[in-house]
Amino acid sequence: MKPLSSSLEHVQETFDNVRAQLSQFDFNLGGGWEYDHGYFDRFLDEEHKVWLRIPVQVVTGRIDGDSESTDALVEVGKPFVLKHVYNEGLDSEADLETAGALIDQFQAPLDSDAGIEDKWVKEAENLLQKVESAWVH
Repeated sequence: MKPLSSSLEHVQETFDNVRAQLSQFDFNLGGGWEYDHGYFDRFLDEEHKVWLRIPVQVVTGRIDGDSESTDALVEVGKPFVLKHVYNEGLDSEADLETAGALIDQFQAPLDSDAGIEDKWVKEAENLLQKVESAWVH
């Protein structure tokens, strides 16, 4: 993980506004969101291993990422670049049953905090600058 400096850090906006502005740059609310926090993620590489992640913390209200709108006010956290390294081979622990194939189809990363090449840090910084320039307060 590589933290990035950003003028968005500590900005407070409605969750709906943050989601709308970040979606212009293909960010999506990551699947691990909770009612009080979440992460907007954007992949940087074709293999979807390197990500720019922008955290948000709820100040008031609740995040409901599945709904069209919410009353939540959020504060933007410190963005960072993240790299996941996955095992490219077959998972020897995978369940061969049909039901298991539906549930156990994804492996845990070999290294969820792998070293990040300078190329991806620069790519993330450039994307973050575009997001910051387009941000409407």
